[in-house]
Amino acid sequence: MRGATRLLQRLARTLLVVLLVVVGSTLLMRFAPGYLSDAREMDARYAGAARIELSAEAARSGTLWQLLSNEMHAWTKGSLGLSRQYDVPVLQLIGPRLAVTGSLMLRSIVLAWTLALCASLLSSAGRNPSMLWQAPAAVLLAVPTAAMATLSLLAGSGGPVLVMTLLLAARDFKFLDRTLRTAWRDPCLLQARAQGIPALRLVRAHILPGIRPQLLALATLSIVTALGALVPVEVIFNVPGVGQLAWNAAMNRDLPVLLAVTMIMAIAVTLAGMTSDRSIDWQAA
Repeated sequence: MRGATRLLQRLARTLLVVLLVVVGSTLLMRFAPGYLSDAREMDARYAGAARIELSAEAARSGTLWQLLSNEMHAWTKGSLGLSRQYDVPVLQLIGPRLAVTGSLMLRSIVLAWTLALCASLLSSAGRNPSMLWQAPAAVLLAVPTAAMATLSLLAGSGGPVLVMTLLLAARDFKFLDRTLRTAWRDPCLLQARAQGIPALRLVRAHILPGIRPQLLALATLSIVTALGALVPVEVIFNVPGVGQLAWNAAMNRDLPVLLAVTMIMAIAVTLAGMTSDRSIDWQAA
């Protein structure tokens, strides 16, 4: 009974977050400067048609609640509305791009975790933090994602997977290094190392099971970080994923597409947090 109550609370929290995301995105898009403007107005050949189209759009949008009700009504049809830019159902646009983005995120997270875990195990084995390991992570964290992607593109080496892997690995390394240093200082492990038990065995049998809750929290953080890096990476490398679609939707005032993308990202983040919390509860039990 207690578990069911917690599950219902988390589901309610997820629905509330999604609702706030939808309302906030609609509010920002609708009242952003230039929402009811079009570049075609500057061209005499298209100015008349553009003004008629914008007037009709302004009449349809009306207040914020009217705009939201129109979008919700479109969602009830199962297609998530009609794209303003492409004039096709939003679901048809998002479906193929989800696979591209999912593959990019999965490869980047797996590679980043492998790199960060190996580096942090080597770094934390010493008595004091080594600049050999700390400096590269600090430099990578100081470089913006868009700048890193641009440098990779100009250099003609690397790609979206490499940029996201380096970004995630740098953040994960800082967290894992601190966590592992704390774990190595445990008196039981110090005694085990003094008795000559191999470090690899200690890591597999004691350290990794002991820091499982922290690893689950880090998994959620990795997903959030990867979602935040999607837009600049996919736009700069011209990857046909959800991040690029969100950018095009924002640039072209395509509210149905933007709402669908932000809703999907909000659900992904909240579900990742719920999974992490649930796993930690099971671990504690």
